[in-house]
Amino acid sequence: MTDHLLEGPDETEASPGWLAGLAALLAAERDRWGLWAPVGVGSGIVLYFSLHAEPPGWLGSLALGVALVGFALGRERPGVLAFALVGATASTGFAAAQLRTWSQTAPVLQRDLGIVTLSGRLITTESMPEGVRLTLGEVKVERLAPEATPDRVRIRLRARFTPPAAGSIIRLKAMLHPPPPPAEPGAYDFQRQAFFDGNGGVGFALTQPEVLNGPPPSQWRRLMLPMERARGWLAQRCDEVLPDHRTATVTAALLNGEQTGIPFDVMNDYRNSGLAHLLSISGLHIALVAGLVFFVVRVLLALVEPLALRFPIKKWAALTGLIAAFLYLLLVGPAAPTLRSVLTTGTVMVAIIADRNPVSMRLWAISAMAIMLYTPEQLMGPSFEMSFAAVGALIATFEIANPHLMRWRAGTGALGQAALYLGGSILTSVVATLAVTPFSLFHFQQDALYGVVTNMIAVPLTSFWVMPWALLVYVLAPLGLEAFALIPMGWGVTACNWLAHVTAALPGSVIRLPAMPDWGLAAIVIGGLWLMLWRGPWRLWGIAPIIAGFVSLITVQRPDILVSADGGVMAVRTLEGGLNLSRQKSGDYLTTQSWLHRDGTNSAAALWPHDGHSQDTRLACDDLACLYRIGGRTVVLVRDRLALDEDCEGADIIISPEPVHRCSGPRIIDLWALRRDGAHTITLTNNRLDIHSVRDWRGERPWSPVPVYKSTVKPRSAFPTSNEDDAESTPRPPTAPP
Repeated sequence: MTDHLLEGPDETEASPGWLAGLAALLAAERDRWGLWAPVGVGSGIVLYFSLHAEPPGWLGSLALGVALVGFALGRERPGVLAFALVGATASTGFAAAQLRTWSQTAPVLQRDLGIVTLSGRLITTESMPEGVRLTLGEVKVERLAPEATPDRVRIRLRARFTPPAAGSIIRLKAMLHPPPPPAEPGAYDFQRQAFFDGNGGVGFALTQPEVLNGPPPSQWRRLMLPMERARGWLAQRCDEVLPDHRTATVTAALLNGEQTGIPFDVMNDYRNSGLAHLLSISGLHIALVAGLVFFVVRVLLALVEPLALRFPIKKWAALTGLIAAFLYLLLVGPAAPTLRSVLTTGTVMVAIIADRNPVSMRLWAISAMAIMLYTPEQLMGPSFEMSFAAVGALIATFEIANPHLMRWRAGTGALGQAALYLGGSILTSVVATLAVTPFSLFHFQQDALYGVVTNMIAVPLTSFWVMPWALLVYVLAPLGLEAFALIPMGWGVTACNWLAHVTAALPGSVIRLPAMPDWGLAAIVIGGLWLMLWRGPWRLWGIAPIIAGFVSLITVQRPDILVSADGGVMAVRTLEGGLNLSRQKSGDYLTTQSWLHRDGTNSAAALWPHDGHSQDTRLACDDLACLYRIGGRTVVLVRDRLALDEDCEGADIIISPEPVHRCSGPRIIDLWALRRDGAHTITLTNNRLDIHSVRDWRGERPWSPVPVYKSTVKPRSAFPTSNEDDAESTPRPPTAPP
């Protein structure tokens, strides 16, 4: 890939013994140097996203220019050359991330708009368990200036309303607000994801959408409309043909890419059994579609003797597989994991056409580099990380095991071949599971204990039964005969559903741990890359940082107090280590679930007492406020403003969902601080107060603007006062591997 850029003089300059030894090890693996280029690009991307303020637009380009000058001047000096190449790859990633952010910059709602009338063109319709979700483009919002209007918004439509046809211009009344910020510092950042998806607002509809007359869609949109309508038709046919709703929704997800319609309990079974990756159209599905088409076309061409003898039918089959993967992408929708998988699979097919090894670490590096340069934000998400970790680990294992497998395969019969296949399946499941485990723990704070076993059953079932029938559905659908393939495909899906449900119900099916610190994941990634990318014995050095990364889990100290971004719900730590919540309402569900997941649990210890003490006596409440005492510190959690008169003195911190205009002594976290800085976490000790906010954690970036609020907005109470329910407008963060 870039090996020719990394070549330097064979002779090393005089240096200390350890440095000379290191140089010798590096020289022995010259052919692997280029594999580290995507690592440099990824480092630059991570650096960009870790900044607390947007850097100047010219910074990445300037750094790249300086690195290239260093490369030109240091060609005869290996040390200078190495530093220049590291700088060049890192600055390339940094500049790519800057360019991507600039290209995606669009208006984002700065405040809750309440009930508004909006109109726009319906781009996509996604099934939901209780309705559908609409994505609107060409948006117009009443009382909102065009320059402040988002290009796209996402609206939840309840089941009692009928969704219009894709491509229509519609008008409706809706509750509209900005994409919600993270539930706490370090939690899933839906705002960043929405920014790069192009969504500047979310909400839920209050009226039936009205179809309006308007100009036709753009040329590209007209090309995509048939695919959007085909997705809806496939979901409808699954419901009509398959009697079980659970089977129908999972089957539809595999055919049209919309897993949003799968019931929550079914999704939870797949997550807890380690099979969630089967529901997301990504590497496995794209590879199966391209591979099945490649195999079938090659066999059919081989049956025609003149073609088989005179033409490169293997390359023709690879080209057909590539086209099939692209058509599958258009049908299921260009989601980020699907785009990534098509690019990766396409690289394999191009390698076959070019007579190159389709399964090599070099192609893995090229695919990673291309995806990071095209969509740098994917590097920060679990889908990219888990996909490339699994594939890279499998390729590295294959490089080691392949000579032995070839020797064993050459001297064995049918029974031995079957044993080798079984052993290979077990090895594949074990390696892939181990590779994705740290990312599952970091992003979702859980891992499926029986994932290796369930994947050994479900992946072959999906590969050799479900997906072949899915391809036949596509072939038969234009003839109106799709039911003949949908029914047997549903049998396989039903079996997968049953396997996921039974496995998820087993004792200890899910391991839950507190959120891994950033440095822990970084150590594991560095160690894993060291193991994968080198070939010599020194690759084993990577084991040390991997161990250190997992050890980081025992160093985690979760905060004593958590406060949501709107002050609507709070939590305090109990003596036993659990969380007591101020209230439990459906509108707070996503926030509280995020807190509990990052705690390594899925249930709260208890609710705050209305009047009296908690079981561990740390929390004492009355009608005016709750007092939380721990580590020699006292925190006042305000229920009524009158509490400030008597509790201001002697408090270390006052937390109030309403504005606080007095109390100059203690640290104040009130309505305005929460709205300005987002959710807060507080850790109390005798020596110091550790207070962190979402704004402290991520700074001010294009996807995290400081919100603007009207002074007339009524604050939400952190204590039970009504049966308000605003869950409809809140998107669900990922709680398991996609």
